[in-house]
Amino acid sequence: MGDFTQATIPVRKGEEIDLQKLEKFLRSSIEGLPEGELGIRQFGAGHSNLTYALKIGEWEGVLRKPPLGPVAPKAHDMEREFKILQSLAPIFPAAPKPFVFSEETSITGSPFFVMERRHGIVLDTEFPAGTEATAELGRKISEKMVNTLVELHAIDYKKTELAEMAKPEGFMERQVSGWIGRYERAKTNDIEEVEALKKWMLANIPESQEPTIIHYDFKLNNTMFSEDYTKITGLFDWEMTTVGDPLADLGAAMSYWIQADDPELLKKGMGKPPVTVNEGFYTREEFIRSYAEKSGRDVSQIDFYLTFAYFKLAVIVQQIYFRYKNGQTQDLRFANFDRFVKSLIRYALGTATK
Repeated sequence: MGDFTQATIPVRKGEEIDLQKLEKFLRSSIEGLPEGELGIRQFGAGHSNLTYALKIGEWEGVLRKPPLGPVAPKAHDMEREFKILQSLAPIFPAAPKPFVFSEETSITGSPFFVMERRHGIVLDTEFPAGTEATAELGRKISEKMVNTLVELHAIDYKKTELAEMAKPEGFMERQVSGWIGRYERAKTNDIEEVEALKKWMLANIPESQEPTIIHYDFKLNNTMFSEDYTKITGLFDWEMTTVGDPLADLGAAMSYWIQADDPELLKKGMGKPPVTVNEGFYTREEFIRSYAEKSGRDVSQIDFYLTFAYFKLAVIVQQIYFRYKNGQTQDLRFANFDRFVKSLIRYALGTATK
């Protein structure tokens, strides 16, 4: 059993949950809960869904619900994420086991689900005290990340519920036009490079590879490691998971994978740069090469997927900034996200035309 307070903060003002209602629901829905009072804390790192740590006696769980305020259609679909985990947890050890889903909004203010809590080390901008950040450790972590993505892409999706939940045909065409539409709906300022980037993406969509299950938010701070970094013990945030082109997943992963020689705004757009800038971590090129060797996939068109991934990341940041600008969140971390959006759009266009 790990430390309940690990990686959590007290619940933020305005994001509280009625504990009496929640405890009543948990006791009626999950068998074998021990005696004791329900304790709650919040995971403070995410920019999207609200995630809470729950504890009753020795039992621990994690509750996920959408962000406050209006959300984009089809985004933050808790039931879908619950079903994905139900399907994958038995066959992909890094996926946490889900306990219960509820669409009853009177309990937490929105639909939500509860899953098991995993314990371990989640890396973001620094290593925990006591970890020696050697080049060898950087390589080991990079390799584990590649291996996990390759393993996920090797699962036969036709034997899972995702076969019924996703339509892989025309995946990249839908993705490109869909994310352009999301950008238009969340637009707050004019960025002159956007038009050229949209045209380039629409004109250069490659032929998709054989579809696989894709996580589509595969990044270091969604991944949990064992204390000795020999195993990945958890992979989280499955809300964007679908069946589609595996290189779209690789491209998205690389848009989050910052390396030491990246431009400053790319490195620090979300705050401090992630630990992947440290010595020993793979560059994006090394990560892509290792993925190609281990999966046997052709990555010659990866520049398109990288360009699209930076655009997609720009849209996600823009959606967060849109919510901040319209007063739907007061979180000051988002106040300068408009600058980061502009930087990502320019970087994406540079990737497209290099």
